[in-house]
Amino acid sequence: MNQPDPQQRYAHVTGWGRYVPSQVLTNHDLERMVDTNDEWIVARTGIRERRVAAAHETTASMAAVASLRAIRTAGLEPDDIDLILLATLTPDYWMPSTAALVKEAIGNTKAAAMDVAAACSGFVYAYASAQAYITSGMARHVLVIGAELLTRFLDYTDRSTCILFGDGAGAVVLSASDERGGGLGIEMTTDPQGAYMIWLPAGGAKAPPSAGTIARGEHYIRMEGKETYRFATKTMATTALESVRRSGLDPSDIALFIPHQANIRIVEAVAKGLDLPMERMFVNLDKYGNTSAASVPIALAEAVNEGRVQVGDNVVLVAFGAGFTSGAVTIQWTTDPARGIAGDAAVSPHDVTVRLPVDWDSVDPIPDALAAIMAQPGTVDVPLDDVVPGEPEPAHREVHA
Repeated sequence: MNQPDPQQRYAHVTGWGRYVPSQVLTNHDLERMVDTNDEWIVARTGIRERRVAAAHETTASMAAVASLRAIRTAGLEPDDIDLILLATLTPDYWMPSTAALVKEAIGNTKAAAMDVAAACSGFVYAYASAQAYITSGMARHVLVIGAELLTRFLDYTDRSTCILFGDGAGAVVLSASDERGGGLGIEMTTDPQGAYMIWLPAGGAKAPPSAGTIARGEHYIRMEGKETYRFATKTMATTALESVRRSGLDPSDIALFIPHQANIRIVEAVAKGLDLPMERMFVNLDKYGNTSAASVPIALAEAVNEGRVQVGDNVVLVAFGAGFTSGAVTIQWTTDPARGIAGDAAVSPHDVTVRLPVDWDSVDPIPDALAAIMAQPGTVDVPLDDVVPGEPEPAHREVHA
């Protein structure tokens, strides 16, 4: 990664991309699965349908497609990216990071990569981290991703949760510039008193997977809907307002707010709290449902590609999530919106592959390219025979006469 530079830097959005699976799950489909109906879902959430990942798709594969589209939109090559930050609460594995899998899938050989865990606020948290890396001089181009495969963590007998969530991925490229613009004001908060209002009870160190956790359905998302609603309506408005204030602007200066796409009633409450018409709020949750960390970048990419954002516009991204976390960033848009559609068209999901493990005994065999690197002499050459343990020696047993 680049070393710090004392020159003032700004972090501009130069690329954006999104990917949603082709399979659509409508409210009418859900009527045949659980005791609910389209009218009830639409009236209480605004959601009409959501996307479901195919059996071969993963969080990493969806993220890789969105990432390559964002990179193409930015006019860059994958190896131009210095850092990859991937926000998700549905990683492919607990380790390695999903960001590491995405790095390989997009053909990047240079970037550092890591996951960011802040639930539905994760993309905004990752965006803030990327901006800090750029403005400090530690990175020039950062890939920021939000990707989720939530439908595999839903109990389809629980109508309070299974109607809400869908799958997808969105990404942006932030690039360093000495011209003013890009990210202006950022606000982030966490209120752990609400930590168990939205949660996955099992799978972590507190409750590792077992026959008991599976039998009790503890690997499915659980949510206290009313309490979450009350928190979200308050914190989204206050967090967005503080981000705007930190930017030296007023809400009336914002061309478009792009909120976390959880519930239309929450978005309407935020608009009312900011004394703004709903026309200033971008909404696409009717098509995708709540895609957690992916919802804001998917909505941003869609808004830009639809012409809702123009050069010079001030845009606010705001989200809330489990934890309870919230985050908002105010952006001065500086990139030609027309580039996004071409970037999407340049990348087909069929061209993206995430390498899978082979088997338990040889989970990650060393690829030829990596073996060649390991064989090259370096500035520090360590005799591997001295540091790699071999088979244990048989225990010496004394024999007494």
